[in-house]
Order: sequence, then structure tokens, then C-alpha cells
Amino acid sequence: MSRVKSPVPFGIGVALTVAGIWGVIVSSNPSVLVPVVIGVCLVLTGWRGGRRLTVLLGHVIVACGCFLTTLGIYLLPYAKPDIAHIFGFPLFWGLFSILGGICTIYHGFCHCVCGAKQSSLLTKVERSN
Repeated sequence: MSRVKSPVPFGIGVALTVAGIWGVIVSSNPSVLVPVVIGVCLVLTGWRGGRRLTVLLGHVIVACGCFLTTLGIYLLPYAKPDIAHIFGFPLFWGLFSILGGICTIYHGFCHCVCGAKQSSLLTKVERSN
């Protein structure tokens, strides 16, 4: 059994998967499956590691978040002010995904993902600019 290479996305992925499954149980909206898929992808990314995969996943998460936010705005007149509709409707998950995708992209350039060699190269490139 191998070790988790990147514990931050792994932990966030587990939490997002559990919250998404809870949203699927509470809500009848099929767009709540998107956070479950993103959470599973984060778990796999955290298990495998790698900068390219993390940055690519971040961009996919931001694109999914934009789709969910747009869908959530269209469904806003049908929402009720209770906890199931807040976490079950796609507007919350869209905003959550956009911010999470941005964090994932930044995490792709973190020292814990890049390692010592790549992070020193990134610092040299940043200094030259």
C-alpha cells in the first residue's frame, strides 16, 4: 500500500465527497453529483500527486464551478431558504468549486507538490521576471 503523496487535496477530496454524497441524499437535484466527482478526482490526485495533474484538475474544477454557478442562478427562483436547498442547489457548489479550483491551481505550484528541485527553478524564474 502506497503513501498519500499530497495530503491537502486528499483530505479536501474526502470531505467534498462526503458532503456531496450527503447532498445527493438530501436533494433530488442531479447537479449535486458534480461535487462527488470532483471530490473523488481530488482523492485520486492526492494519492498519486504531481504538479501537472493538480493544475489541470484545478482548471477543470473552475470550469465545472462556472457551469454550476450559472445553473444555480437559473434555479434561484425555485430555491427555498432551508439547509437542504442551500447545500442541495448548484449555486453553493458552483461558488465552492470556483474557489476550490483556484486553490487547487495555486497548490499545484506549492513546495509540497513541486519538490525541492522544481521549487528552486520556480523561484529563479520568478526572480528573473
